[in-house]
Amino acid sequence: MSVSPVPGGDRDRAIGTIVSAFADDPVERWMFPDPDEYLEHFPGFVAAFAGAAFEQRTAWQLGEFAAVALWLPPDAEADAAAIARVFTESVRPDKHADLFAVGEQMERAHPAYPHWYLPWLAVDPARQGAGLGGELLRHCLETVDADGLPAYLETPNPRTLPFYERHGFEVTGQAQAGSCPPVTFMLRPSR
Repeated sequence: MSVSPVPGGDRDRAIGTIVSAFADDPVERWMFPDPDEYLEHFPGFVAAFAGAAFEQRTAWQLGEFAAVALWLPPDAEADAAAIARVFTESVRPDKHADLFAVGEQMERAHPAYPHWYLPWLAVDPARQGAGLGGELLRHCLETVDADGLPAYLETPNPRTLPFYERHGFEVTGQAQAGSCPPVTFMLRPSR
């Protein structure tokens, strides 16, 4: 299988892979516990966090969208206004304080120096366990390494920590507030 940039017309297909893969994620399902609510609102959250990845051509897919990685290069960032809008309009008001507190912690922990940022890496649930996520991540990290920059991510799922550690990421901290499950920060030094 080959890795290729996500064509502009396939943005929704890439987001669909991410939505499928994160259906049992602790933070995302805390935000959207009802399945219909999750399917309605989570794609907007994915798109907001993806920022300019599609326009920058740093959204990659492997095996006809079996795996998808959305990266933000050093000169791009997530759409903070769109993220806040999704939080405010889609997440139950009784969760706002905890959610915004976690978001503020994430913002404070985010590196201020040039780096590549990985907001989303997902493998279609039917294809998980076959090494596709690792293959796609290795390919993407070659681009990061060619720039000589570090890579940064936040993971809301503790099960993914060993996977990212095998690829050189190290835990640098965690965000947590109230009833919101924790989000772990990870950094891979430049190579």
